[in-house]
Amino acid sequence: MGSVGPMERYVLVVDDDRTVSDVVRRYLEQDGYRVRLSFDGADALVAAGEQPPDLVVLDLMMPGLDGIEVCRRLRRRLPELPVVMLTALGDEADRVAGLEVGADDYVTKPFSPRELVLRIRSVLRRTARDDRGPAAALRDGDLTVDAGRRVAERGGEPLALTVREFDLLAFLLANPGRAWSRAELLDRVWGWRFGDQSTVTVHVRRLREKIEDRPAQPCRIVTVWGVGYRYEPLESR
Repeated sequence: MGSVGPMERYVLVVDDDRTVSDVVRRYLEQDGYRVRLSFDGADALVAAGEQPPDLVVLDLMMPGLDGIEVCRRLRRRLPELPVVMLTALGDEADRVAGLEVGADDYVTKPFSPRELVLRIRSVLRRTARDDRGPAAALRDGDLTVDAGRRVAERGGEPLALTVREFDLLAFLLANPGRAWSRAELLDRVWGWRFGDQSTVTVHVRRLREKIEDRPAQPCRIVTVWGVGYRYEPLESR
């Protein structure tokens, strides 16, 4: 994977808690990132419009425009922009809502600032293009995934995928026919040994909406009851 040196990266931190924002800013700047702070959703949208960031750290609960609406609007403008959501501990419904509108990752409050920096580095590393030269693209029928260029197409048209959606699709397409549990997918795609497995469920549902003719009756990413999910190549039928 190509270099993702933090000196090249600009992170927009959006949180109405100025103490939290300042701590996150200091940790990111110590790691070499350039940081801009926004303390409400409207300002965050203006900031992202003035200069698109490489990643957004976005608090879920804010007055006015909350994190869900900000993420939804950012996704419409910048569909490939990585977003790490900050959520309250134990609010599973809120975490799922954030994932549904396109958050790539989340960290629950209270959190370790160092853990957040590591999560940010992980997400940004996934967005780096592979500089080792061209590799064979993965294909299945009208679906093509080029992991080196980080480009996915269906029927010749680009697919607007988040960082994690792309990673999950590339992994499943590279490993067809095998049933993967949600815990295994968390480990292999997210790099999490522990975590909320509903994260996988939400990303599978979002992927189905983008690559299946009938998402409610999927034929590519199929559910293996009691286990997890399996990718069934169309060309093997």
